[in-house]
Amino acid sequence: MRPAPIANKHEIIAMRIAIIGCGFVADMYMKTLALHPDLELSGVYDRDMARLKQYCDYYNVRAYDNIDELLGDNALLVLNLTNPDEHYGISKRCLEAGKHVYSEKPLAMQYQQALELVELAESRGLHISSAPCSLLSETAQTMWKALSEGRIGQPYLVYAEMDDGLLHRMPYRKWISESGAPWPWKDEFEVGCTLEHAGYVLSWLPAFFGPAKRVTAMASTLIHDKQTKKPLDRQSPDLSIACITFESGVVARLSCSIIAPHDHKLMIVGEEGVMEAPDTWKYRSPVTIRRYKIIRRRMILWPFNKKIQLLGKDNPMVSYRGSSHMDFCRGAADMARAIEVGASPRLSARFSLHVNELALAIHYASAEGCCYEVKSTFDPIEPMDWAR
Repeated sequence: MRPAPIANKHEIIAMRIAIIGCGFVADMYMKTLALHPDLELSGVYDRDMARLKQYCDYYNVRAYDNIDELLGDNALLVLNLTNPDEHYGISKRCLEAGKHVYSEKPLAMQYQQALELVELAESRGLHISSAPCSLLSETAQTMWKALSEGRIGQPYLVYAEMDDGLLHRMPYRKWISESGAPWPWKDEFEVGCTLEHAGYVLSWLPAFFGPAKRVTAMASTLIHDKQTKKPLDRQSPDLSIACITFESGVVARLSCSIIAPHDHKLMIVGEEGVMEAPDTWKYRSPVTIRRYKIIRRRMILWPFNKKIQLLGKDNPMVSYRGSSHMDFCRGAADMARAIEVGASPRLSARFSLHVNELALAIHYASAEGCCYEVKSTFDPIEPMDWAR
């Protein structure tokens, strides 16, 4: 059964939300929904009726008979948790019905589709945003503030890793969500590691350093036989490497694969030192700084790091089955807050479009490499209130 909402001392007017898609990730949203009493679930829908019943029975939530019933209901915000290939069509239909949309990544599989969704939302006075919301994590917010305070001086260079091991050799068919949904291995292989995983750290970089202006990248499929027994409908890169140049002058190198051993480390190199987080998938991954020291006639990077106290350390968290430690509903809750006060979500439509464009530029780069000039931009976004 769904855990009881966390008590709040103040009266909260909850925003009614609806969920489309009851697959593997929907469990993570449901488990973290309890952290946000300002969100009230009206109901859920999935085109797979058996899966829909299984999900609703487990969490004791309402099932919509069809998508038209969901769109005709009084939920203001729809969480689009469908398969990536369906994100564009489902989100467009929700916007046309007058609903705000929070979509799982990516916003769309093509840049023009993502741009169309953003422009449609803007023309109707609606919000659309895209996961992941890991930028709103305690770790990301702590690093962001440390950068703004000049804790490592002028930042120059970023090394970001998003490697998840030799995925096709793992027992992924045994990965089942708490309510019984299988891990979507077919989508993972067909969509590719960049669009599936890069956003967990890629979304941090424009927030930290401003809009990107250029992406130089290569992407390749190194393992064509993923041993899936049934052939995949399409091959997508299982390796990508990108250098992203930001308007601020900072350059980031992002490596993403489902081949190299698990590594989600982020390192930012500045004039005065180096700041690191060992795992950007964990909302409370520790943040450390090592500074440069002059010893006699040599400059060394001090081997002993200093741990920075995480901001928001008292924020409630909940554990659930899976390898990640994320509050999946934090982005939706921030959007609900923005709707209530007439503001823009931190993960705004234009910010989400920018991150989506960067991921697509890397994903569609050839094995020979390419250089891509970024089209989109966004207004500066604000840190979380508890991180100011």
